Amino acid sequence: MSRAAVPGLPSRYPIGEQLPALYADDDFAQRFTAGLDTVLAPVFATLDNLPAYLDPRVTPTDFLAWLASWVGVSDDPQWPVELRREAVGRAVELHRWRGTRRGLVEALHLALGVHAEVTGDGGATWSSTAGTELPPDPGAEVLVRVWPPREARVDVVRADVVRIDVVRVREIVRAMCPVHMAFRVEALSAPPADEGR
Repeated sequence: MSRAAVPGLPSRYPIGEQLPALYADDDFAQRFTAGLDTVLAPVFATLDNLPAYLDPRVTPTDFLAWLASWVGVSDDPQWPVELRREAVGRAVELHRWRGTRRGLVEALHLALGVHAEVTGDGGATWSSTAGTELPPDPGAEVLVRVWPPREARVDVVRADVVRIDVVRVREIVRAMCPVHMAFRVEALSAPPADEGR
């Protein structure tokens, strides 16, 4: 990431105009300060627009990776720019829900545009009463079912319809779930029948 000189960018604060009157007619001083203005103009333009550089909705595209590193988002340059901007903008919200069903569903929808259903609790149980006996061992596997949006459909033969990248789904689930949790991924062509969607 760098900001280089922009040809023809005028300085909002020309140094030559701020020199004492003695140097106002000095050709060398004016040319020298004009060279400095050329170097400093992008710096002043950046500083004048600093809030825009920190806003993922309007920041320059080459700043997205840098901004993503500030909020702990892995920036994938293969994603469309608008999706990258949304991921950076929603980073705090997604971090808040990390490790939960809602967080996993939101991350899958944001990254791949698929709908998801997460069943199972990953083997976690708890009690609000102190001194109670331990509960029986729950099933330790989480089932993640994904399906495309309603307007899309999955077809194994035709190439012009949506396909769910199960490998990518597994990568996202692995990244979003607690490390001790076992999971299984199923790709469906339509919403589950019991959901009535």
